[in-house]
Amino acid sequence: MRDILADLTQTIENGRPCVYCSVVETRGSTPQKAGAAMMVHADGGQSGTLGGGCVEAEVKRRALAILNTPEAEPEILRFTLDDDYGWDDGLICGGRMTMLVAPLRIDVEVREPYYLRYLELIESGEGCTEVVALERHEPDVAAGSRYLFDSAGTLIAQIGRGSAPIAMLDGLKPLADRPRPSVKNGFAFLPELPRITLFIVGGGHVGQAVASLGASVDFDIWVLDDREKYASRERFPAAQKVLVGDIGRTLQELAPSIHRGMYCLVITRGHNHDEEALYHLARVNAGYVGMIGSKRKIKMIFEDLIAKGISEEVLAKVHAPLGIPIASRTVPEIAISIVAELIQIRNGGGKSSRP
Repeated sequence: MRDILADLTQTIENGRPCVYCSVVETRGSTPQKAGAAMMVHADGGQSGTLGGGCVEAEVKRRALAILNTPEAEPEILRFTLDDDYGWDDGLICGGRMTMLVAPLRIDVEVREPYYLRYLELIESGEGCTEVVALERHEPDVAAGSRYLFDSAGTLIAQIGRGSAPIAMLDGLKPLADRPRPSVKNGFAFLPELPRITLFIVGGGHVGQAVASLGASVDFDIWVLDDREKYASRERFPAAQKVLVGDIGRTLQELAPSIHRGMYCLVITRGHNHDEEALYHLARVNAGYVGMIGSKRKIKMIFEDLIAKGISEEVLAKVHAPLGIPIASRTVPEIAISIVAELIQIRNGGGKSSRP
């Protein structure tokens, strides 16, 4: 979404018309889920995708038609993936997709402030919720009207007349609960969830690979190592923070500020450093704490930490060894295993390491 909105705002600034299209509701099996977006340019070019195939082609055709219609308003389009929209693509699965098609023409109000605020909220990492009216709501809310709420639930921008209806406000959910897209009272709720910070303790080869892959799937990256050679911008160009310092002392200082929006990974260069890092991280209020290592090494470290006063109940919540079991051997494979588990946790597909 960040790339789509950046492209869209740049297109507007360059004085070119375009159409913003997004999936606002799905039911059953569909090639894309709610929240997917596509921008269609006046010359027929596009960025993003709604899933490809006949449905995307039809939305694109309709988008170009709307763009060439003076003062056309946003439209809500509905598709069933049956013989008409699935045969050529093998998508005959009975799923249904609802799309928003919203033109931005330069000869009329282009509503740039809305998209700029949307982009700012996503780039901030704090999250936001877009609400789209799927039908007309009296007296002033037309189908396709859009409302943008920040992470605190405050309305900060809208496209459409009238104030936000009570029926719409009733469907807003706290972003801290990491809600999925939903529909209620004739409105689609499309949350952009707060970004998770991936705090990697250890700047070696595995930490570097995890950071690179994690950044590519929209984690913010922090790295800590006690060696300046390894904790460097050259090795971690996508990181928001690169910290160099004694591992134990630095983690002791940071521990009170670690919160549920952070996933902490212990991937240092040795047994002693791993144990020291986990001693400070095992009890923090993170959304996930994990440590790399063999079962033997983990058993030894856990026994040492229990002897130092950390309870078995606390250690039972630590993910160790890190990652999902894919028989990984190489550094890239290990990174894939670890990041796959983090995505699973982030998307609600597995239990968090904290209650």
